[in-house]
Amino acid sequence: MNKKNILKNLALLTVGALIIPAYAAAEIKMGIILGFTGPIEELTPDMGKSAEMAFKEASDSGQLLGGQKISVVRADSTCIDAAAATAAAERLITSDKVVGIMGADCSGVTTAIANNVAIPNGVTMISPSATSPALSTIADNGYFFRTAPSDARQGQVLAEITMERGISEVAVTFTNNDYGKGLSDSFVSAYKGLGGKVSAIVPHDEGKADYSAEVGALDASGAEVLAVFGYVDQGGRHIIQGSLDSGAFDKFILADGMFGESLLKNVDGDLSGTFGTVPGTDSKGADNFAVLAKAAGIKVGGPFTGEAYDAAALLVLAMQSGGSTDRAALASNVLAVANTPGEKIMPGELGKALRILASGGAVDYVGATNVELVGGGEAAGSYKEFEIKGKAFTTVRFH
Repeated sequence: MNKKNILKNLALLTVGALIIPAYAAAEIKMGIILGFTGPIEELTPDMGKSAEMAFKEASDSGQLLGGQKISVVRADSTCIDAAAATAAAERLITSDKVVGIMGADCSGVTTAIANNVAIPNGVTMISPSATSPALSTIADNGYFFRTAPSDARQGQVLAEITMERGISEVAVTFTNNDYGKGLSDSFVSAYKGLGGKVSAIVPHDEGKADYSAEVGALDASGAEVLAVFGYVDQGGRHIIQGSLDSGAFDKFILADGMFGESLLKNVDGDLSGTFGTVPGTDSKGADNFAVLAKAAGIKVGGPFTGEAYDAAALLVLAMQSGGSTDRAALASNVLAVANTPGEKIMPGELGKALRILASGGAVDYVGATNVELVGGGEAAGSYKEFEIKGKAFTTVRFH
């Protein structure tokens, strides 16, 4: 071989050495932003693990954009500090350069992140748990979606359940933010519309040392049942404990933010008869997800875990449908993979879905929560009615 050919081959090898490792090592950064500290910190670890399980499933399939892998970057939303959440999301987008974001969780910080960082930078967010009705009308330019249904529906469902149980008068307390006010407004409007009486509506702030003033105001209303629309690890739980200690209330109505094992562990008193709602379904997809979750050490039946898996799955499938890691292409394909037409995809079938999309086919992602996105990105959703018996949450039925 002459010197010219040697140099030519060496040049080719050098180029190959530069190209091949870069392709082989290509990784796609995806963000997860949840309140790993703050008032729902008991719920978020399993939510994060569920999303990571979907990202890993897609990576391990070898089918994502020609075999690329996902690298997950976590950030803390705090659930309640909009400034901290916005700064954390900005780092994900501008420093870590994530392609999309699974999150955020609580409605107020989700709104702040969407409006201040994600939408202006053209980054898709899919929230598994931000349920404020106000999020339905933000100017998202097609970059915001959610796999948990709006509290406009949860309030209606919970009001109907309350009336069906023969409760004609309630007092209401809500955490004083977008989530609490939106849910309270929805419930109160629906409940009154069904003929119920709301004798008091008292907001509460998070992080206080003493809630006796709020409990006293609620007790003075004369109602015997208290609806608590708050967070399981902060104000909501303390309102319940104060009510039990003072004898103001011993029966409570709860929503999704109060559903968590820490309520049963940390409240001193009998909560039997307390009931409420949390997003959930008894579908085949939910059963499939339960098997995967158990194998991964994720609590089966935990709030918003299925929604988190589904949010991550939709990000992956939309990216594959768009054929690249381009942020705008991902956003424009979310609705296409979430709804008909296409082959129905269950949890554990992401590799199959990626193959179908790579070959030009269509998928209808059903997932763990019977995903159907309506109105430009809203989850249609269903709810589990639960009741506390002794020291356990029990399932009554699905709505």
